[in-house]
Amino acid sequence: MQATDLRVALFSGNYNYVRDGPTQALNLLVGHLLSRGAAVRVYSPTGPNPAFAPTGDLVGVASVAIPGRSEYRVALGMPGKVRRDLEAFAPNLVHVSAPDILGHRAVSFARKRDIPVVASVHTRFETYLRYYGGGFLEPAAVALLRRFYRRCDAILPPSASMADLLREQRMNDDIGIWSRGIDRTIFTPSARSLAWRRALGICDDAVAIGFLGRLVLEKGLDVFTAAIAELQRRGVPHRVLVVGEGPAKEWFAEHIPSAVFAGFQQGENLGRAVASMDVLFNPSVTETFGNVTLEAMACAVPVVAAIATGSSSLVDHGVTGRLVEPSDIAGFADALQAYCEDRDLADDDGAAGEVRSQAYGWEAINQTVVDKYLAVLARRGR
Repeated sequence: MQATDLRVALFSGNYNYVRDGPTQALNLLVGHLLSRGAAVRVYSPTGPNPAFAPTGDLVGVASVAIPGRSEYRVALGMPGKVRRDLEAFAPNLVHVSAPDILGHRAVSFARKRDIPVVASVHTRFETYLRYYGGGFLEPAAVALLRRFYRRCDAILPPSASMADLLREQRMNDDIGIWSRGIDRTIFTPSARSLAWRRALGICDDAVAIGFLGRLVLEKGLDVFTAAIAELQRRGVPHRVLVVGEGPAKEWFAEHIPSAVFAGFQQGENLGRAVASMDVLFNPSVTETFGNVTLEAMACAVPVVAAIATGSSSLVDHGVTGRLVEPSDIAGFADALQAYCEDRDLADDDGAAGEVRSQAYGWEAINQTVVDKYLAVLARRGR
């Protein structure tokens, strides 16, 4: 079997109505599959104002907004209309990207018809409970995820550290890696702009500590603000540059009133924003890969990150950045202070990060998914 024989039905909780790391990765994957001659049909909730045009054929699935997080939607099942469309498409492989209701229905559909299923892992959903008062439910959430992923033929996390965690949690016997790539025409040190910084009120010699991502509590905003408060207590000169939007923006601004909020950026503007930072601070423990970490590294920006899935596979501690225990506020402050006070150290670690980022190209990375599809089909005797 070859890529041209593939008929892939891809199910996602979000394909294009909100732009984030997973949606961009899925769209790039679909583009790669189509370029290889595969047939692909995507099934996902849709919104009235999508963030970007979808790659490939997208079939909208009826959904409702998630209470408290209305920017995201969840399908309550697989309606008859969608099921009939899926049956007419006649996939020979199903790809699920989220363990939501739609994902469960897709797996059940495939198993009933003896169609292989590959799942990609994009988010550590069980860790979200910590930020919304439900941390005690995390073991139960892990058990539910295990039930979902063990019904699949293979699963694809985006990093070695995430793969190790999934093996430890006994999620599946076939665990590969679908990494993430970087567009080096956008994320490059040459995109740095002192003029852009000045327009935001950041002087040339100020050390800009950057936050990059959606402004939601599960990105570690509490740890970020606590570490910045410790830097201020120590009297370490710096500026905080926040790139992104989200429902927790007011909370974030209240806790760091001196921060500069550059808003949502994309394309070349995003590359300029990242390259114009002096250090990226990523305290999140919910990432499975850490796209923002790789983007900063490609821009020769050193990274201070939590020891967690994703960043642990990207950041070489003491070489391309610093890794700190997730709850160690003083440790984060120490790492940030070192970069604020020693610009040669920051430059050296940033340069090493840029070299490391060159190994992440989308073409080869997406081909690993195609290869996994074909291997699973071959194992099934298809």
